[in-house]
Amino acid sequence: MKKKKRKMTLTRKRAITGYLFIMPWLIGFLWFYARSLFMTVQFSLNVLEVKPGGGYTLTFAGLDNFIYAFRAHASFKQILTTSVANMLIDVPLITFFSLFMALLLNKKFRGRTLVRAIFFLPVILNSEAITDAMDLARSMMSGGMSNAAAEVAEAASSGVSIEYYIQMFGSLGLPMGIIEYIMGAVQRISEIINASGVQIIIFIAALQSIPGSMYEVAKIEGATGYETFWKVTFPMVMPHIITNVVYTVVDSFADSDVVELAYNTAFTYNNYGLSSVMSLVSTVITCLILVIVCRFIQKRAFYYN
Repeated sequence: MKKKKRKMTLTRKRAITGYLFIMPWLIGFLWFYARSLFMTVQFSLNVLEVKPGGGYTLTFAGLDNFIYAFRAHASFKQILTTSVANMLIDVPLITFFSLFMALLLNKKFRGRTLVRAIFFLPVILNSEAITDAMDLARSMMSGGMSNAAAEVAEAASSGVSIEYYIQMFGSLGLPMGIIEYIMGAVQRISEIINASGVQIIIFIAALQSIPGSMYEVAKIEGATGYETFWKVTFPMVMPHIITNVVYTVVDSFADSDVVELAYNTAFTYNNYGLSSVMSLVSTVITCLILVIVCRFIQKRAFYYN
């Protein structure tokens, strides 16, 4: 009797497809990032000296670099705390702003493609070449249109004092902490828009993948637009909220002041051991934030098969 070939289950086929999908990333991670991470840990425990003819020597220092970073360095702890606090503030703002804009841009109206392109422009304009060109143009315009634009902006902003809005919201009974959070979001509105291009596209793709039959059933059952959002739309985009949170946290970390401090410490002051400590500590904190946030959201996420 010939043995029957054991057929793979659908779950196993999907698992193999998933592993094949992430295989390029996994190879790149092991070949590039894992080696760099090991060297960062190695440098953080040593004093690195660059040889005049090339190469470097390592002198074991134990935890001296860590102790110096947290006890003796003038600004590392303050910059690290500020960067983490800004990350925790900006991530919810960027995520929910992106979802709100995706809901608007997913509707049918004339010029929808153009408006979507406008919201994605900051992603293109944030590239280094474009940024350098804009900085050069801005410096060349100093004393001309730039000063005029600054005067116009100052005149427009001087019409109503910001304290007026704080008092108005305070009279409505809102806690002072919420008011300060809202005012901080308003002050960083341009930064939020610049950092929301990719997230908006991901949310638009998520909204377009929701089956139209769900909205038809909700309409037949007499659900309002508010109820439809919380019972249909929001649960269906929850897995993509996890994706956007991860992207936003990593993007915020890459542009944070602590990364710039670590870069300057290494390549300006040639203190590679201390720079490795700063990079390692900030990376570990970012990973912990990602694990906690993703576990919290994943427990409430709904996956539609």
